[in-house]
Amino acid sequence: MIEREHKTIPVIRQCKLLGLSRSGLYYQSHCDPHRKMFEHQLLNAIDVLYTAHPTLGRYGMTDALAEQYNIEVNPKRVRRLMKKLGLEAVYPRPRKNTSRSNPDHLKYPYLLRNMDITQPDQVWCADITYIRLHQGFAYLVAIMDWFSRCVLSWELSNTLDASFCIEALERALTLATLPGAEGRRPDIFNTDQGSQFTSQEFTDVLKTHGIAISMDGVGRAFDNIMVERLWRTVKYEDVYIRDYQTPAEARLGLKRYFTYYNHRRRHRSLNRQTPAKVYGLTAPRVIETSTATLSAVLDGCSTNDMIKTGNGWSVATQAAVAPLALRAPGATAAPNPPEPMTPLNATQLSRPRGHPQTK
Repeated sequence: MIEREHKTIPVIRQCKLLGLSRSGLYYQSHCDPHRKMFEHQLLNAIDVLYTAHPTLGRYGMTDALAEQYNIEVNPKRVRRLMKKLGLEAVYPRPRKNTSRSNPDHLKYPYLLRNMDITQPDQVWCADITYIRLHQGFAYLVAIMDWFSRCVLSWELSNTLDASFCIEALERALTLATLPGAEGRRPDIFNTDQGSQFTSQEFTDVLKTHGIAISMDGVGRAFDNIMVERLWRTVKYEDVYIRDYQTPAEARLGLKRYFTYYNHRRRHRSLNRQTPAKVYGLTAPRVIETSTATLSAVLDGCSTNDMIKTGNGWSVATQAAVAPLALRAPGATAAPNPPEPMTPLNATQLSRPRGHPQTK
C-alpha cells in the first residue's frame, strides 16, 4: 500500500493519508526463536503434568514444573498457558445448595436458642439433603424427633419442589390421629429457610395442627445440628458404601437403613439406647406368607394391643411413652428390623477359627 519509490508523493505524505505513523511503517518484529521454543516446551510439560495429575492448579503446577522439569516460572504465566490449553484443575466445587430461600416467603424466628429439650415431641426438625446417584441426584427429606433422634418419616424425590416435604410431614402428623396416640405432635417444628419449608402449603399444615414454627438463621448449620448429624451418619454408614445407582435402588436401601437406625443403632447420648426405644416404639416380627403379610404378636400381645397403620401393624408396650406406630411406604419407625444374631455356645467359642468341627 505504501510505495516507497513514488516520485511525486513522499512516504510521509502517504502515511498521513493512510492514517499510519512512520514508526509503525518502519517497525520490524523481533520474535525471539529461543523464547518461542521455550514456551512450546513449557506447554508440552504442562500438558503432561495435567494428564497425570488433573488436580494441579497454577501453584501446584508451578511446583511440579520446578521439581520434575527444573523449570522456574511465574504462577501467572502458568495460569495464562493453562488457559491457552483450556485446562482447569479438578477440585471440589461448592456443594449443591438445597436451602435456597424464596424472598417472597415469610421467614419465622429461631425458637430453640437457650432452650432445654428434655423429652420427645418437644421439638421436631426437618431438612433436605441430596443423594448422589450414577446419573444425577435424588433429594431426601427426613423428619425426626430432636430429643430421641428417631426418624419419624422420610421421602425421596427427583425434584426440589415442596410436595415431597409436605407428604413426609403429613405422614408423621398422621400418627396423632391413631387411637391411643392422640395429641402426639411436637410443640415446635424447626427447619432451615429453604423455599420448601417456607412455602405457604408447608407452613399451613403446621399452623392447622397448632405447631409453633421455628427456622434457622441464614448460614447457621448448628441451629439444626441434630438433623445435620443424621445426614453424616446416613451417608457414611449407608450411601457412600452402597453407591446407589437408581432412585428405586436408593429408596429400598434407605428404607432398610432407617429401620436399622431407629431399632438397632444405639446412641451414647441416649444412654446406649435406640432412638425408637427412647421415643416409645417397639416393632413386631413380620412373617411373609404366599398370601399375605402376617404380624406375629411379640411378648404375648394380642391384636387389641396392636395399632393398624396403613399396610402394617405396630406394638406399643405399657412402658412406652405412647402407643405410636409409623408404617407407610416411606415411613421408618415401622416394624421389621433384622432378626438378632443367635449366641454361640461354649464349644463354638473354644473352637479355633477355620478348623472344621470334629465329631
